[in-house]
Amino acid sequence: MQSEEMDEALRLAEKAASLGEVRVGAVVVGPDQTIIGRGYNRVLMDHDPSAHAEIMAIREACKSLGSERLIDCDLYVTLEPCPMCAQAISFARIRRLYFAADDTKGGGVENGARVYQQTSCHHKPDVYSGLSATKAADMLRSFFKERR
Repeated sequence: MQSEEMDEALRLAEKAASLGEVRVGAVVVGPDQTIIGRGYNRVLMDHDPSAHAEIMAIREACKSLGSERLIDCDLYVTLEPCPMCAQAISFARIRRLYFAADDTKGGGVENGARVYQQTSCHHKPDVYSGLSATKAADMLRSFFKERR
């Protein structure tokens, strides 16, 4: 299954790769179904361990709406969010999370910490995984193969 939003996240992942960053891209779709936030990994470029694609997209979307809450907004990301990003998604009150490839080592949603299954998690978005998963996983594999 594919979507225009995930296609845009995949394009952003390629942009990250062109800058030497890990190939991850994300978009936030607002209540009116338009993209209000875009992000790609900028950890190395910004010298910022929190500059993950999801965080960058959330920051832009919050500025776009003038709010710290992204109620009725959806996030599309090419890789399962890590625990830090999963918590940020919860704190932003994002309605739905769509992610492509699983992250069995560093994921925080369906793997690893499973943030949304913890009783301490106050907001749990609806989660949909596997959207364009093969394409996203292939992109990541080729990126890491090139770096080795």
